[in-house]
Amino acid sequence: MMEGTDVQAANGGTRNKAWAFFRGFLRHPATVASVVPSSRFLTRRIANVALKTRAHTVVELGPGTGCTTRALLKVLPRDARLLAIDLEEDFINLLKWEVDHRLIPHLGSATMVRETVAAHGLPNPDLIVSGIPFSTMAAEDAREICEQVWMSLAPGGSFVAYQLRGHVARYARHWMGAPCMQFEWLNVPPMRVYRWVKPAVE
Repeated sequence: MMEGTDVQAANGGTRNKAWAFFRGFLRHPATVASVVPSSRFLTRRIANVALKTRAHTVVELGPGTGCTTRALLKVLPRDARLLAIDLEEDFINLLKWEVDHRLIPHLGSATMVRETVAAHGLPNPDLIVSGIPFSTMAAEDAREICEQVWMSLAPGGSFVAYQLRGHVARYARHWMGAPCMQFEWLNVPPMRVYRWVKPAVE
């Protein structure tokens, strides 16, 4: 049971995260999918992909306040690395408070995935997760991100994008083909969860 001061600190932290998320949405509405952080059902679904594929190097595009980030860290092995890339400085500053040596918060653009992965000395990722809304960004940026993601992935790696609308499937089709898609209804708003798997090298 938490003491009164601990409860106050926890509540303050929750309010700070909620405010940071809303402020991030106002600053960058084209890159923040919702004013409400992802539900535990959605984050669990995404984390299960990392668990089942035994991912060791993961890139998260648009981590927001870190709901999905924390879900991923719960299932990743001790020697894993999680590179979280976001354009919003408030989100990155929040992630820097996470005490986990596996997490690498990075302030930058998803259009530079390959360069960012290389800059941190990481191998090609086994999993790339994206919560940024492809439906609201410029088509040129969306296509660039899809190309960067596909070129960055390790053979056999997965790209998972949770989206309100289906634009990402259209942008990604040229490089990735048709995705597997499922709905996560237990989220506000409900999300489409797309997954592509890069063919393994023969």
